Amino acid sequence: MEKHVIELASSYAKQAQAEELDLLRKLARIPAPTGHEEKRAAFVRDWLLAAGADEGAIAVDAAKNVVLTLPGADRGSCAVFSAHTDVVAADTEELPFTEDEGRMYAPGVGDDTANLCGLLMAAKWLLANKPQLKRDVLIVTNACEEGLGNLRGTREIMAGLERRGVRAESFTSFDLYLGKHITGAVGSHRWRVRCRCAGGHSWEDAGAPSAVLAASRVVCGLYALPLPYGAKTSVNAGCVSGGTTVNAIATEAEVLLEYRSANQENLEIMRKRFEQMVGDLRSPGVDIETELIGERPASPASEPEGQAELIAAGDEAIRALTGTEPVHQESSTDANVPLSLGVAAHTMGAVAGALLHTRDEWIDKASLEPGLALTLGHILDTQVLELS
Repeated sequence: MEKHVIELASSYAKQAQAEELDLLRKLARIPAPTGHEEKRAAFVRDWLLAAGADEGAIAVDAAKNVVLTLPGADRGSCAVFSAHTDVVAADTEELPFTEDEGRMYAPGVGDDTANLCGLLMAAKWLLANKPQLKRDVLIVTNACEEGLGNLRGTREIMAGLERRGVRAESFTSFDLYLGKHITGAVGSHRWRVRCRCAGGHSWEDAGAPSAVLAASRVVCGLYALPLPYGAKTSVNAGCVSGGTTVNAIATEAEVLLEYRSANQENLEIMRKRFEQMVGDLRSPGVDIETELIGERPASPASEPEGQAELIAAGDEAIRALTGTEPVHQESSTDANVPLSLGVAAHTMGAVAGALLHTRDEWIDKASLEPGLALTLGHILDTQVLELS
């Protein structure tokens, strides 16, 4: 990374810190449960217009993604830079927000609201300075990254590019914490399993089929499945419910479960083993119904063209602009989708904090400065033809 890019990005991040903190105070309060990000989408669109974006350059699509297009020399290709607007908190009213001298606290403040603010502030610099870009740059604040959102926002971004005949050269997501560099995609299949039977009285009908027993066998069967080799694979039964009272044989029970892997082939192996296991458990008087409620792609067998160069550029930016050594990890992020489509993609963290996915989540206010420097610096380093 060239010295003047480091100096420019670092200087802007220092100068913009107070404004970024103020932006975070506003955004962190806006509720955005997965699938209901419309309030944040409206705020982001209005903020970008106020920051100097032309109305025709901003689109809010059916998935509630906000997309700002900055035109470059090659209009037939683009580079995507994204951060997600949704949070795991189910609140539909204003989110609780507090701060002290060093920290800000709110559900979702670090995952992913602070990273989102850094991307918006980088977009503001680009709008004000209008550097010459190699190709179109898409600044995307996307929906549905969390939980059963199933990466619907990013799927719509990639599908929209395909419909328009625009080639995605690279995809960078800003998510998680400083130093983390997600270079591989952990995919998953998530299932709802419903068990039903006639039920009855625990004494008078003793021995009759039980939905709770059937659900328990599904859980035990899941954990007994042999795991494929080649990449880490895991299983989890996250929720079990059913029955009515202690002295009634349960007529209904339900399990929510998943298996994950960093290898797409392993996911398909696990699907066959899971479906075979459930089939073996079906018996007269017991109905077991499965529903695939979530599917995230894992890393493909072959690395996309340009992946190694993109990862190297991300590593260099992390070292040069945050002073930390990048730690390569596999995880489930918005980058899963482009990777599965053969597009070079990765995710970098741009904030420090802890307790993500809890009501006590917090971020370190001072970390916004190196995080913004990383965000802007990586865009400039990879996409700008010439800086004046």
